[in-house]
Amino acid sequence: MNNLSSWIVIRRLRLPFLVIILTFSVSILGMVLIPGQDDQGHVYHLNFFDAFYFVSYMASTIGFGESPYAFTYPQKLWVSFSIYMTVIGWFYGIGTIVALMQDDVLHKELEKNRFLKAVKRMNEPFVLILGYNTVTRALIKKLNLMGIRMVVLDRDQRSIDGLILENYSPQIPAYCIDVMDPGTLEMAGIRKKNCQSVAVLFEDDQKNSKLALMCKHLNKRLELIVRSSSLQNSAFLKTMGVDHVINPFEVISSRLYMALKAPHLWLLEMWIYGHLLKVREKEVLPEGHYVIYGYGRMGKALEKGLEKAGVSYSFIDARLSCDGGLMPEGELCGENEIEEKLLASDIGNASVIIAGTRDDLVNIAVIALAKKHNPDIYVISRENEISDIKIFKAAKVNRHYVLEEIIIDKAHHYLAMPLANTFTALLNRQNEVWGRKLVERIVSKMGENPNICEINIEQEQAYAACMQLQKGATITLGMLKRKREDWRLENQLLFLMLVRFEEPTLLPPDDVELEIGDKLLVICHDESKKDLEYILQNFYELHYVMYRKEKVNGILKEVFPDV
Repeated sequence: MNNLSSWIVIRRLRLPFLVIILTFSVSILGMVLIPGQDDQGHVYHLNFFDAFYFVSYMASTIGFGESPYAFTYPQKLWVSFSIYMTVIGWFYGIGTIVALMQDDVLHKELEKNRFLKAVKRMNEPFVLILGYNTVTRALIKKLNLMGIRMVVLDRDQRSIDGLILENYSPQIPAYCIDVMDPGTLEMAGIRKKNCQSVAVLFEDDQKNSKLALMCKHLNKRLELIVRSSSLQNSAFLKTMGVDHVINPFEVISSRLYMALKAPHLWLLEMWIYGHLLKVREKEVLPEGHYVIYGYGRMGKALEKGLEKAGVSYSFIDARLSCDGGLMPEGELCGENEIEEKLLASDIGNASVIIAGTRDDLVNIAVIALAKKHNPDIYVISRENEISDIKIFKAAKVNRHYVLEEIIIDKAHHYLAMPLANTFTALLNRQNEVWGRKLVERIVSKMGENPNICEINIEQEQAYAACMQLQKGATITLGMLKRKREDWRLENQLLFLMLVRFEEPTLLPPDDVELEIGDKLLVICHDESKKDLEYILQNFYELHYVMYRKEKVNGILKEVFPDV
């Protein structure tokens, strides 16, 4: 126990211990002083050990009998008195101990002590996650599957209890406390060298900004992943030096622009997040006029993307009533007013309706009413919570953007797949022709649903390759594509990106020579990934694909030196 919990125990048990000691001492002293009679009729006095032994089982009412000889009446009278005195002392002590075991302050201190010990024992790199909500719950599950260690803080005890009941392995240290206190962050190990990242994903922008400032102050080398909901706050966080700002509305705006002007680049980005390398019919955006219901944070972000794409659009402000007045805080228009606004925006001649308010029920109503007056209209919806997905699927939405899902995917890639995240950022510098050619190349070679993996040329992931490179050997990307069974055949592999000294190279050619420290983003299947891992880790497999012959050691090497 730490000092505070020890102090609580000592303070609460001090008086009960004194009462027990006093009652025992008085009982023992009386038993020593009162004369007894042995089996020969001689007078004797109990020694202190015999008296202590008798009082010990007498006080606990075990009752082994009178020892070492039958007691005289004066002794029996003293024993009778001592029984009541010591039993009362014991009951008082036991009652206090039971009350102490139920003491919330002590429980909190013991829990804090366990948390501190768990963080102190954690030697692996870990991610500090502030808050346990729908977003971070899904993020934690994904990171845990990849073996990434985490520490979690939240001010709601029920949330922490829910995390503990998930029974993750390895265990995730979690503690209920106010995360806005800098001392709390230090307690969670933010200053430790192996604390690599902090994820701040609350819905409150102001809270996220304050926490980001505190984290930067406490540990400048940390990688910060911060959620933001407005363009102004996102710009502020970026100027403050936050590494990764997740603004779901900016993501939606960027993806909508790419879907309009460069659908194959959009397809590549979505494939990184699990989409098939195929544009489905319902994902093809039509030309014409776009009506956006809601001119809040999402509407303002969409305006930039639509303006850049040169699309005709108009907004309906959900906060304004039909008479032009401002709706009360937290309230949006009713169904009749929604329909009036849609009719006023000429919804019957629009090509696309975007339901983008902060209320999922309002968005559902907008979709239903828009289809009522324009059955063929293309529907794009904003879904604020993952739990509402089934409702939107029933509404037959063509394209839906789930805010929580976007945040989870982005944060996961920042933390667990940094190369994939770099690749998606580089897509904005490419054109549609480049994207179409790459998609066709991947599909023709790997199919519509290949995997993607990241490999670092370092001893942990590529021991054999690193040892050979240190000896001056030449290893090219083309060599790594060869099959272990037959070097003349090539695995289904495509090196999508190579990062060297933080400089990314897209689609590096096969003759590029590896260097220690290189990072590779690879498109593969399960079998080809297994082959690549074997080649990088095993000297014999690497030798075979490098020199096109088996590596021979021992006596055979002496007999056949050229092998």
